Amino acid sequence: MRSVLLVDDIAGSARLIASLLAPDGHAVRAAGDGAEALRLIRADPPDLVLMDVMMPHMNGFEACRAIKQDRSTRLIPVVLVTSLDDTASRIRGIEAGADDFISKPFNAHELRARVRSLLRIKGYTDELDSAESVIVSLALTIEARDCTTDGHCQRLAQYSFALGQALGLNEDDLSALARGGYLHDVGKIGIPDGVLLKPGPLTPDEYELIKQHPIVGERLCGELRSLRRVRPIVRHHHERLDGSGYPDGLIGDAIPLLAQITSIVDVFDALTTDRPYRTALPIAAAALELRSEVARGWRREGLVAAFLDQVEKD
Repeated sequence: MRSVLLVDDIAGSARLIASLLAPDGHAVRAAGDGAEALRLIRADPPDLVLMDVMMPHMNGFEACRAIKQDRSTRLIPVVLVTSLDDTASRIRGIEAGADDFISKPFNAHELRARVRSLLRIKGYTDELDSAESVIVSLALTIEARDCTTDGHCQRLAQYSFALGQALGLNEDDLSALARGGYLHDVGKIGIPDGVLLKPGPLTPDEYELIKQHPIVGERLCGELRSLRRVRPIVRHHHERLDGSGYPDGLIGDAIPLLAQITSIVDVFDALTTDRPYRTALPIAAAALELRSEVARGWRREGLVAAFLDQVEKD
């Protein structure tokens, strides 16, 4: 059963729409204005919002904009129900983020068809989110195999996001960096504990096995469109600018920027936490090691400098 929130200051109008949607079995709630709608949405997000435009306190345009600007609610479809027929009002609704419009007086069959269509699309979106959540849970489960990496994914997501903000990256890139922090090592699901948790040096064969985890991780993410921008991070976060990294030996700008950012913070976190093969280094020593990797041609100097500036601020 899908849930629909009706937002209208005229109770009779809301009851009419609710009666028209009743045959489709939707769970319908009502709010009397935009402000009340936002409170209900934050408490229990619906699958669709049908909202009148002309309301007191907060009109439909303002409420729609607030819904679409909130990351936790922006994927909820919003249909503006309006008697305003002019182009300027439609443009204002589009700019507020409305997904569709229904004009008053509305056709009952058209109303139900549009609601069914948008709820179907919302269902597809929810399925993608659920699949992504499974992969994130898998990544955290993999991390939990090793007590010395507890919190590693969360820290990488935070470090990468902060560095991306400092670099002025856009919202899509910042979101990809945060997700990439959680998912960068998801391919380690294919690495046996005897290799992954080995306290001493790896044999050449064991190291070759470890080098496969970015490829496995990319394959796990590969079927989800929502992770399209994350896949290059997962595959290339062990590349080095001089081509000595893995799995593809990319050189210079062939390495995606977001992967370069993730690789820097990954190295820093590995250096500053205890691992099976060594104890944690002080922050100053980790910073020195990152600068030495710049000198060896492995990391981009500007990115390392920007990251270390963030470390000093925090």
